[in-house]
Amino acid sequence: MQGSLVAGRYRLGESIGSGGMGRVWRAHDEVLHRSVAIKELTAALYVSDSEQATLLARTRAEARAAARINHSAVVTVHDVLEHDGRPWIVMELVEGRSLADAVKEQERVEPREAARIGLWVLRALRAAHAAGVLHRDVKPGNVLLGGDGRVLLTDFGIAQIDGDAAITRTGEVVGSVDYLAPERVRGHDPGPASDLWALGATLYTAVEGMSPFRRTSPLTTMQAVVEEEAEPLRHAGPLAPVIGAFLRKDPATRPDTATAEQMLAEAAEGRRPRAAQEYVPTQAVGAHVPLPRQAGPHPGAGAQPYPTGTPSRPHSGSTSVQYGAPTVQRRSSRRRTVALVVALAAIIGGGTAVVLQQQDDRGGVTATPTRTTEPTGTPGVPDAEGTDDGGLPEGWVRRSDPFGFTVVLPGEDWERVVFDEETQQVDYTPDDGKHFLRIAADEAPDYDDPFDHLSDLDQQVGGRLVDYEQIELRRLTYRDREAARLEYSWTALAKDTEFPGPYRAVDHMYLTRDGVEYALYMAGPAEDWDTTMQQFETILRGWREP
Repeated sequence: MQGSLVAGRYRLGESIGSGGMGRVWRAHDEVLHRSVAIKELTAALYVSDSEQATLLARTRAEARAAARINHSAVVTVHDVLEHDGRPWIVMELVEGRSLADAVKEQERVEPREAARIGLWVLRALRAAHAAGVLHRDVKPGNVLLGGDGRVLLTDFGIAQIDGDAAITRTGEVVGSVDYLAPERVRGHDPGPASDLWALGATLYTAVEGMSPFRRTSPLTTMQAVVEEEAEPLRHAGPLAPVIGAFLRKDPATRPDTATAEQMLAEAAEGRRPRAAQEYVPTQAVGAHVPLPRQAGPHPGAGAQPYPTGTPSRPHSGSTSVQYGAPTVQRRSSRRRTVALVVALAAIIGGGTAVVLQQQDDRGGVTATPTRTTEPTGTPGVPDAEGTDDGGLPEGWVRRSDPFGFTVVLPGEDWERVVFDEETQQVDYTPDDGKHFLRIAADEAPDYDDPFDHLSDLDQQVGGRLVDYEQIELRRLTYRDREAARLEYSWTALAKDTEFPGPYRAVDHMYLTRDGVEYALYMAGPAEDWDTTMQQFETILRGWREP
């Protein structure tokens, strides 16, 4: 094929890219004497005559969609032609590589650079939406990074144009399933917010080096999109809350494009976007829903949980339930309101057809990692002084948490729930929150003394919980470091939790040599508190910092 003359005008050079639907060639326009890129629709070689007509219609729609958009971040389409009975698209040649190639070569993209890339893609999408065009296939492979620093969005092959007749079959889901928005998987009509979701998933892939929802098959990937949350972001820096805002399950709760552009611009400057704090990660029905916590100014132990019990599940047929967290005042002037939004997960119908493959932007199918469990007794659990006690109790397991620490738990049934991704608070629970362990870290605590911190917390929480009683508040030493412990009881009300009745809790707090404040907090019904406290002491012996 190389060296061939297409339509008597375009001399093909080397292949510079390929995908499930076609191949892109570098070519020379022998009339205008310029370099161009030509997209060959190779899929047309393997379909029936009737399906070739559909492909031709899609190709023309791609050219028409791109032609309606006048923006420097959108690849220009010069011409659409037929050659060898197949459609070809002649486009602007961008000297560079795709974002998918960059991730494959570098493993990850630095957060500020990813934010800059996202900003230009968003501007291209704003221009497209203003022209009545939805892209519907935003993904790393369709974001081009020019050698001159330009960022361009390409491949409007499955774009939807206002006023055009649909060219997809009934029940067909078109696009790369890794980056389909939940509403599209459910079969709902897409909107601009659907492209924003895909941009969020694209930026997640850029900074983490893996697709947020990819599983081992297209079906399980789509199920993950509608039912699961992405693994916590570990390398996103100031871009993390922006990606979280874009990946809201409910399209109505995602930011508008103007707000999104402002957030990306701030993240590109290395600043944490203020507007992004209004958005918190969503959780699908069926996921474990953690306790609300008090509003707190800083990540980790400085924002201790407010122990009112686990929020009730949404009733059948509801689409969202929001829980506000009571506010506990602290010395810091920084405040944040925290809420949990529970989205109704959709059931994927067996009749849905998936077209376009689950494209691997990094060279293979990747299953998203979840947790690491070490065999019982290997290695041993260090005691409070850090020595090895010879092994875990029978049935216990050790988990390596994505936030870097390791923790021992009473059994395999203790499930991990990210309570607050931004502040890296994580819960482990065996029963949807009736009993639970919360772990939090604060790298810049407001208190130099854990005892002072817990004393203040005791006063504030004591004035808010029904039948509150302080059982113990004392100083102690934990692994040769200053520490403190607060234990208390209260009555959880039915209006606040699925598990009303007498409750107990213990909060163990200490400072590391690096000044990081860690809090390990455990709560459960008073009726079996002796067992819970025994578990908590074992957890403390097995706890290991990052």
